[in-house]
Amino acid sequence: MLNKMNQGILVDATFGGGGHTARLIEATPTSVRILAFDRDSDAAANVQSDWNRVDFVQRSFGDIEQVLDEKSIYQISGALFDLGVSSHQLDEAERGFSYQRTGPLDMRMGPDAPFSAEEVVNEWSEAELARAIQRYSEERFARRIARAIVQARPIADTTVLADVVKAAVPAATRRTGGHPARRTFQALRIVANDELGELERGLDGALARLAPGGRCVVISYHSLEDRIVKRRFANISKGCECPPDLPVCVCGITPDYEVLTRKPVLPTEAEIARNPRARSAKMRVVERLAA
Repeated sequence: MLNKMNQGILVDATFGGGGHTARLIEATPTSVRILAFDRDSDAAANVQSDWNRVDFVQRSFGDIEQVLDEKSIYQISGALFDLGVSSHQLDEAERGFSYQRTGPLDMRMGPDAPFSAEEVVNEWSEAELARAIQRYSEERFARRIARAIVQARPIADTTVLADVVKAAVPAATRRTGGHPARRTFQALRIVANDELGELERGLDGALARLAPGGRCVVISYHSLEDRIVKRRFANISKGCECPPDLPVCVCGITPDYEVLTRKPVLPTEAEIARNPRARSAKMRVVERLAA
């Protein structure tokens, strides 16, 4: 979706291991520069020494507009957001993202995160925990899990937390739908990093700076992220505001953007076989129209 860009600046908003940036370098001419964002300091090590077209910034993508202003960049040719936690972060137990590996209750994607998961788990009230778990993971047993967490305090590591959550979920439910702690860990990660707030800010910043013909591509992995992206894209591409019963448009409002994916693009079976974590991925794309 971004390989047709032949000039200007592309933003890789979620650099991570550098996989998307590497593909962009291969797919675009040397006239295209790439501005890569990641709030995780570990990501800087993944910038290859011969990537002279890449400018890496250790900042959250929620700061896109601020960083563009600092660099005197007023338009971009495209932006790519690959949301959620990276494979690198999941695979390192000491980061605390995984319910399958023993590690500290951290879950911070970078030093700018509001607080660690340990603070949420051991200091928030039962009511606050229940609301967060239900809101950010749509977990139907959020109250039971929150009560169990409070009763088990202090909780020191990810394995203990995963066991507490598992025990709080009814036995019949544990046998289906993957690990019972998956949703709770997702909610804690989202809270610790203000992920949905960062997404809203970053998305608005990237869309505001898109040049005519520029595209914004977002890959999300759960319904809360996808809902934000879907609604934002729908709002900026709706155009006409006339009542639906009018036979012709009289307001004269034309959209500045066009959604190129009326339905989200889903991974193929082959893609899932290569990367099982892509199973829940949904991709949406919007393009800024010429003035």
